[in-house]
Amino acid sequence: MAVTAPVTVVEQAKIEGWPDEEVVRRVLAGETPLFEILMRRYNQRLYRAALAILGNDAEAEDVLQDAYVRAYQHLHQFEGRAQFSTWLTRIAVNEALARARRRNRNISLDDPIKPGGDPLMSSFAAPDPNPEQQASQAELGRVLETAILTIPEKYRAVLILRDVENMTTAEVAATLNLTEENVKVRLHRARALVRKQLYAIAGAVAPQAFGFMGERCDRVVKRVFERLEELAGKD
Repeated sequence: MAVTAPVTVVEQAKIEGWPDEEVVRRVLAGETPLFEILMRRYNQRLYRAALAILGNDAEAEDVLQDAYVRAYQHLHQFEGRAQFSTWLTRIAVNEALARARRRNRNISLDDPIKPGGDPLMSSFAAPDPNPEQQASQAELGRVLETAILTIPEKYRAVLILRDVENMTTAEVAATLNLTEENVKVRLHRARALVRKQLYAIAGAVAPQAFGFMGERCDRVVKRVFERLEELAGKD
């Protein structure tokens, strides 16, 4: 089907309340520009997932584009048995793992591990910040990103999806092809690997870490539609 220009911001605002399944149905029915809605909804989540595996900002952005093109090409295969967000994130994870394997990093997210004795943090939550803490949150967010990116990939992916992206344990398990028990164990290890004090101070800014909005979001949307145009021209 022909690929046309992305929807306008006004049009997007009118249809933002549609569930993912409705947007998917309409895209498959020929309303291709609505695919932008799905990209903008999940750009940040997919970017975080790719960054968790690759640890490289530019590569994560490339993977984001590849994942959207692949998702568009296989959109008819989405059967609704899992949430669309989980299905889409799994595509991004597979793309990131494939890229990691190509550069010989030998990453595997499905190797089983046994529970250890590391202390489990009870919560990401931090007290309401006072004015001094509010002034330092931007810097703390950067420190938190740096700290998370230092831990091994298989723990980092679980940590970012569960505690930064706020996915449920079941969603993370489905996305990474792990058991829920393995997700819990890896989350346990990941939290222990990052200093407790850092999380106690910076936990309040975790949802703002690894942001992917504004110009970068627009760039990915534009490039994905350009690639879909090229693919449509080859049909």
